[in-house]
Amino acid sequence: MLGLKLPTDPRWVNLTEISLEDVLTDHAYCEQKAATSCISLIQMYPERIRLVEDLAPIVTEEWGHFRLVLSELKKRGLTLGKQRKDLYVNQLLKFQKKDGSRDDRLVEKLLVCALIEARSCERFRLLSLHLEEEALREFYHHFMVSEAGHYRLFIDLANEYGDPIRVQARWQEYLAHEAEIMSSLELRGDRMH
Repeated sequence: MLGLKLPTDPRWVNLTEISLEDVLTDHAYCEQKAATSCISLIQMYPERIRLVEDLAPIVTEEWGHFRLVLSELKKRGLTLGKQRKDLYVNQLLKFQKKDGSRDDRLVEKLLVCALIEARSCERFRLLSLHLEEEALREFYHHFMVSEAGHYRLFIDLANEYGDPIRVQARWQEYLAHEAEIMSSLELRGDRMH
């Protein structure tokens, strides 16, 4: 369903269990950034009624996810650490085309959001299936389902505001580039991406 060209190395789940505080911290900031990204899209494209109406509840949901991760940290006696650079997202942003029409730039932003959600969904699925602790598996199953819906929404919006044939072609380019990014990044258990 997600179309990702390179699956996450299965060893990643084992690495996350070694550095649970770090991966939960990174997850919290990912949720915060997702909410901020939706707010930014709404601010940049207020005339796009469907975008505003569809993303407004996502802002609330993503911020709720941030709070859920904070609660999980607290429940475990862990604390929110410092935010780290997200090399994965930064590489995707470098690939994003900055030229073209206003709608072209919107489609680019939506495709980046879709890809981040797709990779997050894939990783949450791995955590929901393979973590040793049952409570954490259930915790991440909830996030997996949510991210799958967000991924689909961003793709749908890109198709609405761009030519679907061009959107699909660009999406394939993003998927190929994302696989290159994934293969070049160090496998780390303290990061969601």
